[in-house]
Amino acid sequence: MADLPYTVLSCAMSLDAYLDDASGTRLVLSNAADLDRVDALRASCDAILVGAGTVRADNPRLLVRSEHRRARRVAEGRTSSPHKVTVTRHPHLDPAAAFFSTGDGDKLVYCASASVDPVRERLGAIATVVDAGAAPTMCAVSRDLAAKGVRRLLVEGGQDVHTQFLGGALADELHVVVAPFFVGDSRAHRLVGDGPLPWNRGRRARLAEVRRIGDVVLLRYALSDRFDEAEPTGVA
Repeated sequence: MADLPYTVLSCAMSLDAYLDDASGTRLVLSNAADLDRVDALRASCDAILVGAGTVRADNPRLLVRSEHRRARRVAEGRTSSPHKVTVTRHPHLDPAAAFFSTGDGDKLVYCASASVDPVRERLGAIATVVDAGAAPTMCAVSRDLAAKGVRRLLVEGGQDVHTQFLGGALADELHVVVAPFFVGDSRAHRLVGDGPLPWNRGRRARLAEVRRIGDVVLLRYALSDRFDEAEPTGVA
């Protein structure tokens, strides 16, 4: 992993490990204090990656919110918010989505070879479309991001993306924020899907930190020997 970006997986989930519900509207699992923590984490990274399903379902902006953090990034010669990255097998991404219409960083879309032409037709004027092969993998995406100068990558979901990063042992740390309620709906998405994962009953992940943040709790796991104990705090 030495040649790949230092990668942090970040998510919030319910007590029964759901990332969302099946209502069709965005489920807020975190609170203001934790969202500020995530903002500092975003400000420390070169790029933020989400799956195309998250772009479609949640319409996230993926921006640094704090004016002071944005100003500090600009003073350091960086864009005010990290570059945005998504991965898709299909051409159905809305060019008006906030992913594309907000922020001054690059927008990178990694897509399956069969979808490159239609995706470039839809998004070529507002994003860099990258042919990621017949079946895009997060390992290939991570390698290409490293070649593009991304040293620190924040992954914010969803379920399939987290599963692939964890299954491929591509993450250096995992941040899980647990909200104080249940979802109780199997139609919703959990933290990970089915499949073999490196951390299982025979190999336990190392819990590096437990932190109470108002009514939620942060669990921070070290997943590689590159783990950095110091979490970015940013500028208030």
